[in-house]
Amino acid sequence: MGKPVDFRQSLASHCGLIEPGLRLLSTATTIKIGRMQHTGPRNFLASLSADEQAPLFALEAQALQAPPADWLAWRCGDRALGLLSAPRAAWLARHLPGCSLSAQEWGWHAEQAEEAQRSEQLQTVLLSAREQGLLSGWRNERFSFWHADCATPEPHTPAFLSVERSGFRWLGMLSHAVHVNGFLPDGRLWCARRALTKATDPGLLDNVTAGGLPSGETAQTCLQRELAEEAGLFSLEGHSLQAAGSVRTSRQEPQGWHDEFVHVFNLTLADGFAPQNQDGEVSEFLCLSPQQVLARMLAGECTVDAVQTLLQGVRTATILAPLPSRFSK
Repeated sequence: MGKPVDFRQSLASHCGLIEPGLRLLSTATTIKIGRMQHTGPRNFLASLSADEQAPLFALEAQALQAPPADWLAWRCGDRALGLLSAPRAAWLARHLPGCSLSAQEWGWHAEQAEEAQRSEQLQTVLLSAREQGLLSGWRNERFSFWHADCATPEPHTPAFLSVERSGFRWLGMLSHAVHVNGFLPDGRLWCARRALTKATDPGLLDNVTAGGLPSGETAQTCLQRELAEEAGLFSLEGHSLQAAGSVRTSRQEPQGWHDEFVHVFNLTLADGFAPQNQDGEVSEFLCLSPQQVLARMLAGECTVDAVQTLLQGVRTATILAPLPSRFSK
C-alpha cells in the first residue's frame, strides 16, 4: 500500500486546505486517497428500494423541531443567544449579573464587556449550577459561540463567548460538531454504540465517529482527533474521505435545548478495516447492511444526529454523482 499518508497532510493536499481548514465544511469536496473510488454512500442508497428510501428520508422531519411555546429567547444586546425554559431563565436572572427578565424575553446586559469577561461570568454561573445539581455531564472542555446562525465556525474570528460544553444545551446555545459516516465500498455502514457512561444518548447507535468541536480547534483537527480516538483510524491511506456539507438539528432534550450544526463527512473504508475504539466512549461497533440500518433507525435505536448525518451524507453523494434513475425517485 506504500508509505502511510499523514492524516493532516492528506486533508490539506486533497482539499487545498490551509489552517484553519474550515473551507472543508462549506463545499462538498471529494478526497480520494489510494486507488479506491468513493462508492460507499452511493451503494448504500442504491441497495434500498424506493419503498425503503421513503421512510428513511421521512426521518428528515426530526432535524428541526419547534421549541415549547412557553420557552424564552435570551439575548445579549442585539445578539440572540439561545432558548431557555421559564424556570431556568428565572434561576439565571437571580445568579447572573446584568440580567432583565420579561414575559417574552430574557436579556443579559453584557454586550459592552470583552469576550473573556463575558465567558468567565457565564462560566462562573454554570459552575454554580453544577454545584447545585442543576447541570450534569460536566466535561471540563469549552465550546465557543459566535452567533445564533453561525453555520461555519471561524476560529480566527474572536468568539462572542466560550464556556463549558455541557452548558450549551443547558443554555440553549448553538454548538458545532463533526460526524463521519463510515461506509464499506459495498454500502454497508459501520455504526458505533455509545458507551453507557456517555452523558448524552448512552447506549444508542451513532456514526462511526462523532464529536463536538471544542474551542480553539478547527474542523480539520477535530476530524483527525476523533477518527483516531473513536475509530482507531490514524491514516487515510487506502480510504476515501468526502466532505458532505452540514445539517442543523434542534430539539428539546432533558438537559435543555439542543441546537447544533453537524459538519458531515463520508468515509469509505477499505475492505477489511474494522474500527477499534481508543478512548472508551464506544462500547461496540456494528457493521450493518442498509436494510439493517433502516430498521434500527425506524426503531429509534440511533441518535437523531446520527440519522441526520447519514441523510446528509447520502444526499450529497448522489448530488455529486447521481444514482441511476430507478434509485433517485
